[in-house]
Amino acid sequence: MDGINTKVEVVSNDTPEIVEAFARLLPQLSRSAPPLTLEPLDRIVSSPSNTVFIARSGSSGQIVGTLTLVLMRIPTGLRAWIEDVVVDQMTRGTGAGRALVQAALDHAGRVQARTVDLTSNPTRIAAHKLYEKAGFSIRETRVYRYQP
Repeated sequence: MDGINTKVEVVSNDTPEIVEAFARLLPQLSRSAPPLTLEPLDRIVSSPSNTVFIARSGSSGQIVGTLTLVLMRIPTGLRAWIEDVVVDQMTRGTGAGRALVQAALDHAGRVQARTVDLTSNPTRIAAHKLYEKAGFSIRETRVYRYQP
């Protein structure tokens, strides 16, 4: 499979296939992520601020990746944030990640987001190369997290 054969879709409603795909893919992104069942996934997909993308293998039709684009309207304008990008480890390097990121950037452009941000684990070198090829640049800032 290559990126030309990858089909990216926006998830408009949940199906058992999508729940299964998240169950398979999320542990590859985060060992601490709780399993997603239909109800929490439905809340994510139905939120007007979220657009969930999936990538399908052109040959098998299997879901091989996912990305969530979050839109935030704040005083400085509409901003977009890419979260939870994961491509199945067996299909990495085939263009699925590139196709997901491009679909998210295209959507952000259509809704006129001023910026699109993301964070990436420092050890994910291949992901960094993907983001840089897509036009992202490193921003001199710090990310802070509070966990209640």
